[in-house]
Order: sequence, then C-alpha cells, then structure tokens
Amino acid sequence: MFASPRNKGSATLVGAGPGDPDLLTLRAVKAIQRADAVLYDALIDPSILDLARPDARRIDVGKRCGRHAMNQAAINRLIVTLAQSGAHVVRLKGGDPFVFGRGGEELDSLRAAGVPVEVVPGVTAACAAAASLQIPLTHRDVARSLHFVTGHGSDGAVPAHDWRALAASGGTIAAYMASKTLRSVATSLIEAGLPGSTPAVAVENASRPNESFLHGTLATLPDLLEADRHDGPTMVLIGAVVALSRAMQVNVALAA
Repeated sequence: MFASPRNKGSATLVGAGPGDPDLLTLRAVKAIQRADAVLYDALIDPSILDLARPDARRIDVGKRCGRHAMNQAAINRLIVTLAQSGAHVVRLKGGDPFVFGRGGEELDSLRAAGVPVEVVPGVTAACAAAASLQIPLTHRDVARSLHFVTGHGSDGAVPAHDWRALAASGGTIAAYMASKTLRSVATSLIEAGLPGSTPAVAVENASRPNESFLHGTLATLPDLLEADRHDGPTMVLIGAVVALSRAMQVNVALAA
C-alpha cells in the first residue's frame, strides 16, 4: 500500500549503468532501497531489482526490438500517477537517464505535474565499453573531444547529424543504437571526409558476462557487424583512440 495522497509522493530517475550491478552508484542503491514502486527497463540486470523492498511494486516498462511493454507517453503518465498517489517512484533506466534514455521527457512530465523529482546519474554505455577494452575516450595526443551520437532516430532512420563537423573534429565518436544503421553512419562520415581507415570497434553487451566485441575500421566494420549478427545492445566507438585498445595491443604483441 502506498501512502495517503495527502502525503506527497516523489520520483527519482536512476541510471542503472550498462548492466553490471557492480557499476551501480551508492546513491542509486539507496534510491532503489527506499522506493515504493520501481519502473524498470528491459536491459536492467534482474539482481538489481532484488535491492528493492519486498513490498515494492516492480513494473516492467522496457522497450525491446519490435515489442514495447509500454510506450513512452504511457510511462510518463504512470510515473506521475504513482507519485501523485503518494508513492516514492524510482524510474530505473539503463545507462544514464540523460544520455539517449528519454529521461528528459520523463522529467518534463514530472515537472509539469508538480511532482518533486531528482536525478541519479549512471555509467553510460560508451564509458563502460571503453573501460572494458581499455580505450581512453579522450587522449591529449590523438583525441581532444568526445561526441555522443545516436544511430537511430525516433522514426528508425539515422538522424541528420552534422557529419562534416564530426569528421573534422579529430575526436572520438561514440555511436549509440547504431548496430542496424552503422553502414549509413559510416558512409555519411566517409563522405564527409573521415578516412575509411579510421579504427572502429563494436561492443555488444558492454560490462555484462556475455560481452563481445568486433574490431575493424570505419569502412570494414559494417560488413563485420552484419556477418556477426549482433542482436544485443551495441556501442560503436570510432576514432584513433580505438587503436589503443587492450585487445589490439595484445594482438600486436603476439604478432611481434
């Protein structure tokens, strides 16, 4: 049972990180432990839900390829309704709530309804993938900027990024949700002037026990990824820093 509606509820948007429960922040754990209701994404590790109180409601609102447990507008309404009933609601989101996680839309709905809300940041997939392969996302010798882009817009197509600016930046590009659109992303970057020989890596299920990765170049990685048939959440890192990957260094050492 939730508190009386006279006792004002609240909401917390919590970043659960890329999957490994060990990457939860202490603040995230505390938020989950005090929740009356937890609305969670499809990619949340089940053990994270065990942190909630036994009497807390657990509601699956995850979006999976081809199937949504609940659309975004319905999720927004549910968070508001539960909070207005007096509940302390945790919206548990993969990665970071504000990095391609639609957290901004949920925040807008809560603010419009006058619901008190706080945000707990989480480890985003680009950082987890880079840490796992020991790829420095920035490096003062080869990459002085970092660009987060999405490979998948709301209409399913690749968004109209400023490809020339990205190609000319000389930085690292982290492409989220690009496994199905990488060929278009790569073509756009190459046509904008980024060499096809630029190192690139696709990391599937970053930080999880079933993590896997494919190294290539901007020109070759789309074919490699298509042949490998990745179907899990995949992060693509593009840039000179990818050549500093632990796996690539090991291969170089073995070849020597």
